[in-house]
Amino acid sequence: MGRRLARIGIWIGAVVLVIFVLDLLGVPVSDWIDALFDKLGEIPGWAIVGGVLLQSIQTSLAALAWFGILRAALPGAGVTYRIVLASYATAVALNSFLPANIGTWVMLLMFTTLFASATFTMMLSGIFVQKIPFSIFNVALYLYLFLTVAGSFSIKLGFLSDHTALLLMIAAGGLVLLALVGRIFWERLAGLRAQLVSGGTILRSPRRFLVDVALPELGSYAARLGIVAVFLGAYGIPVTFHNVATVTASNSISNSVSATPGGVGVTQAMNSAALADAKVKSREMKDKRKRRGAQTE
Repeated sequence: MGRRLARIGIWIGAVVLVIFVLDLLGVPVSDWIDALFDKLGEIPGWAIVGGVLLQSIQTSLAALAWFGILRAALPGAGVTYRIVLASYATAVALNSFLPANIGTWVMLLMFTTLFASATFTMMLSGIFVQKIPFSIFNVALYLYLFLTVAGSFSIKLGFLSDHTALLLMIAAGGLVLLALVGRIFWERLAGLRAQLVSGGTILRSPRRFLVDVALPELGSYAARLGIVAVFLGAYGIPVTFHNVATVTASNSISNSVSATPGGVGVTQAMNSAALADAKVKSREMKDKRKRRGAQTE
């Protein structure tokens, strides 16, 4: 216990020292932190508590799905939920301030290092298995967003709509190239194929996949929707299925292909388009309440 407290103290001291050095070098980290706490002060306390609880549930359940995948792929490797949760939580934390989902790749490397007989190829296969339920949930919301929110294509997919034929030709050429390369190296990549298959071992048992992966991820996704609902309410935006679904979908699209930390910039643009109607209706409702209050007086 004493060693752990000492390590925590060392980490805190190191962080404080780094912030102090950056401030001396002209990087206003302290000002950024003060601005962050000022913004947090504007948010109701119930929203912060609810967001933290729901985020904890979301992370824990998503890690539980990874635990099921790894336990099936590495039955004798001593896979424990505590290690999986720590690795997944690390990825979530890193992805919040590093671009291009670097935290996810760090997590895969951690799995490869921490579990005996695990390979990076096997872990890469596992992430595709882990994405199956989330992809199904996301696709449903993407369709809802693109079919109901005007302007969502022009913000993120304008190039696609303007150059559809060119992109289809590039995609077809890429598929042909992959087919040729796969045919050439099929025999030489026998070991690699075996590792890929091992990472998806849980798919051999549909029932186990549903119980160990799909159900935890359904709970994790519900918690994600809950987080959006909490903060919509905190900022006075009507909490409706339409608003929650469109914000969740726009966040997911932006983060999945972002080159900036957390999809900064694109995420805000997508959310602005998704909530444009909601903001107008919210203002109209506030104006009506004010008029009613004035008439009552």
